[in-house]
Amino acid sequence: MVTSLLSTDDLSQAQALVAESGLRFELPYDDLVGVFEAGRLVAVGARQGRVLKMLVVAPAHQGGTLLDEVVTELVGRGYQEGIDSFFIFTSPALAPSFESLNFNLLVASGKTALLEYGDGLRRYLARYSRQVFPGSNGAVVANCNPFTVGHRYLVEEAASSVDHLYLFVVREERSLFPFPARLRMVQEGTADLENVTVLDTSWYAVSSVTFPTYFLKDDDPACAIQMELDLLLFATRIAPYFHIATRFIGSEPFSRTTAEYNRAMHRILPPMGIGVRELERKSAVGAAVSASRVREMLMRGELEGIAELVPVSTLDFLLSSEGIKIWDKGGDK
Repeated sequence: MVTSLLSTDDLSQAQALVAESGLRFELPYDDLVGVFEAGRLVAVGARQGRVLKMLVVAPAHQGGTLLDEVVTELVGRGYQEGIDSFFIFTSPALAPSFESLNFNLLVASGKTALLEYGDGLRRYLARYSRQVFPGSNGAVVANCNPFTVGHRYLVEEAASSVDHLYLFVVREERSLFPFPARLRMVQEGTADLENVTVLDTSWYAVSSVTFPTYFLKDDDPACAIQMELDLLLFATRIAPYFHIATRFIGSEPFSRTTAEYNRAMHRILPPMGIGVRELERKSAVGAAVSASRVREMLMRGELEGIAELVPVSTLDFLLSSEGIKIWDKGGDK
């Protein structure tokens, strides 16, 4: 029987079982469950958001149904919380074990494989089947927190050089402006561009899926591995479906992580048949336009200067009662 692991002894046994398998016990988690036999923990697993992790069965009990039981319990609990798709990161060598449990391999690189429980990616793509256009298309993937004239410039330039442009808005909710608000600003700010289609990334591009490190060695570059998986998934699953031949990006003078992501795109995508075109970031009021600059001005109450940095549609939203309720909280996300 699969049960929650809550007591100090439960946690100690879970930590020991995970360590014995050569993995690291990784916090945080939303659920931690296990199976006991004669008072000894023989199987363990955890869920953090949409990610299942630390799935371990003691050597003497492998080959049976324990792994399936633990996965089924974690997925069931996730469903009860409204989560509809689940992921696991593991080593490529272990991928077949999870494929036998209804996981689908999405992408694999040297040290890591990403699998999804069920057919979420297929359903995500099918949702946009009527928005697939022929030709040599392009893509922009952006957070738009909020949508600025810099974003608009990148989209205009990209759209002018391809048959059709897909503007993917990152769904993750780690921004000041929630996804529905960001999506609305993007849709309103690009409504006049006839060959631009705005889509959401779901969990399949720059996703909010937490990248765990419990199965990596201490010296493995986790961030670089996550970027590689993200770009390989885009190149092998998303780009072919939408006939995307070019990924457009803006230069990044501010964020080191985003700059590294840009470099990874230049390295990974062209060998896979996807061009990368990097445009110099648009400037206004003496500096490069950025969403972070807009957010800082909002926090300081410098509302007049914002009009130089965002389209009219974005400004209207920011100054609306709905917009003010979002940014006038003293937050710094």
